[in-house]
Amino acid sequence: MITGKTKIFGVIADPIDHVRAPMVFNPVFEARGIDAVLVPIHITADTLEPSIKGLAAMPNMGGVCVTIPHKLPMAALCDDLGLAAQITGAVNAVRFDQGRLIGDNFDGEGFVQGLYGEGHDLKNAEVLMIGAGGAARAIAVALAKQPIASLTIANRTLANAEAIAGIIKTHFPDANVNAIAADAIDEVIKSQNVIINTTSLGLHQGDNMPCALDKVAENAIVADIIMVPEKTAWLLMAEEKGLKTHLGKHMLDYQRDLIGEFIGAL
Repeated sequence: MITGKTKIFGVIADPIDHVRAPMVFNPVFEARGIDAVLVPIHITADTLEPSIKGLAAMPNMGGVCVTIPHKLPMAALCDDLGLAAQITGAVNAVRFDQGRLIGDNFDGEGFVQGLYGEGHDLKNAEVLMIGAGGAARAIAVALAKQPIASLTIANRTLANAEAIAGIIKTHFPDANVNAIAADAIDEVIKSQNVIINTTSLGLHQGDNMPCALDKVAENAIVADIIMVPEKTAWLLMAEEKGLKTHLGKHMLDYQRDLIGEFIGAL
């Protein structure tokens, strides 16, 4: 029962129809007897700043989860950032504190914990990450803390991949990290143990594939961060080839409590 005393939280995105946060948080509120609700809030890029300031000014609005395409610009609007957000320049959770915006990024930790939680091993793994957006930065930082053998970042705009590689090398000097252009993926993919799509390719029917899977090793894990649809065309193709897959929903599921505690929802 939603009443005048119910605390409100949100998830902001553009588009909004793919978000899973309401399905993840609201059942937990109900199960734990928490008088709160989390709702989808459609905010476009050109109205982000006034929209978020309006939300932050609402006394019963506690904070928001943040997803595509707002993770990087939201970080710039925050008054304070946690360490992961400082390193990545992106946030996926923002807490409202008397009009102030306090942001942090739990994508990377959630993604890595999701891999472990679903039975995948990262020790000595060769990891290929496709994409160089906000989520990619967070995942790269989390992967750099793991006992992987290497991380290769591929992106259509090479400079963006090189920027993330530079961030990792600055904060983790011993990390073996490289940047390549997206058209060079075929040259390295055969040796990769984990292949991660961090782009938005797959959100819409008819999207291009993040990469071809013809040369992927038989024991490789093909992972996505897209949550709706649960199985993108790329993951379905991987399954048809007999490859192990890892769903995007696990990234949120395994960071739910971290985000919830941060924004004051749990």
